[in-house]
Amino acid sequence: MESQQQPIRATPHPPPQARDSTAIALPFLSFLAIAALLLVPSAPTSFKSTLSILHQVPEGHVGVYWRGGALLKTITEPGFHLKIPFLTQYEPVQVTLQTDQVTDIPCGTKGGVMINFEKIEVVNRLHKDFVYETLLNYGVQYDKTWIYDKIHHEINQFCSSHSLQQVYIDVFDQIDEKMKDALQGDCTRYAPGIEIIGVRVTKPTIPSSIRRNFEQMEEERTKVLIAIEKQRVSEKEAETMKKMAISEAEKNANVSKILMEQKLLEKDSSRRQEEIENAMYLAREKSLADADFYRVIKEAEANRLKLTPEFLQLKFIESVTNNTKIFFGEKIPGMILDQRLLGNLLQEASRGAATKAKADI
Repeated sequence: MESQQQPIRATPHPPPQARDSTAIALPFLSFLAIAALLLVPSAPTSFKSTLSILHQVPEGHVGVYWRGGALLKTITEPGFHLKIPFLTQYEPVQVTLQTDQVTDIPCGTKGGVMINFEKIEVVNRLHKDFVYETLLNYGVQYDKTWIYDKIHHEINQFCSSHSLQQVYIDVFDQIDEKMKDALQGDCTRYAPGIEIIGVRVTKPTIPSSIRRNFEQMEEERTKVLIAIEKQRVSEKEAETMKKMAISEAEKNANVSKILMEQKLLEKDSSRRQEEIENAMYLAREKSLADADFYRVIKEAEANRLKLTPEFLQLKFIESVTNNTKIFFGEKIPGMILDQRLLGNLLQEASRGAATKAKADI
């Protein structure tokens, strides 16, 4: 039996033309990919979001993604990131402070006057932790719902409940806070990730005829304020003059009081000096009187001791001797004084003097 051998079949090879087309297709696809990477940054946003593989999230933003129209929970930080082209769309969402300007807001006041707010600025911020929830409920244009449209609504509500005088002048300074509170209240309730930092409202535009009336009213009010200020200045000047006069009078009164007190002190000092001098004079006179009295007493005592018959006789003899006169003539004296009679008289006089002295003592 002859062994039957199976024929060996060679592996089929592509024809040379097929190999050439494959070799050409691979570099072409690589070129397309490189061209897409280079040309996509200059393409529109939607096209770029679809085709780009590498994308950049700028600082102050986060990256959000959609796949097949469904929002993904993936949130990327600033920097370069990769995504699947054609299947995943990407959008940067700002999470820092941003200012939205709402322009040309017409509204009607309580009295039926149409006015227009040219610009209202709203400073707001979307918190990073609420990006997914906010975009899931309100989309990327969430600020159109809660800021732009809400400002229109609140401004119209405010104007319809206030008169032109109130909106334009009286409560204009309160519109900023009212708008901020209204926006923040609804955002806190329905979109808690949105924070309203502040609202700036410009002066509304009103009809020219009414504006002229307001300007005239403001001019008159300015005149009244100027008159009031002049009156206040005059009152302040009068009050100042009054205070100056009172101060001057008080100063003069104080000076007079001080001078009077000085004079009184001088008089009191003089009085005290006179009292001291009088006391010194009285003491001196009393001392002199006491001395005279003492001298007289002592002289009386000395005289009493001296009044003896012998002393009196001596004094009598001395007196007679000193007063003796000699007369010469034809007649002689008519009385002859006896010395014994004289002695008796002297003794009686001495006893009388002694008795009187004892009575004085």
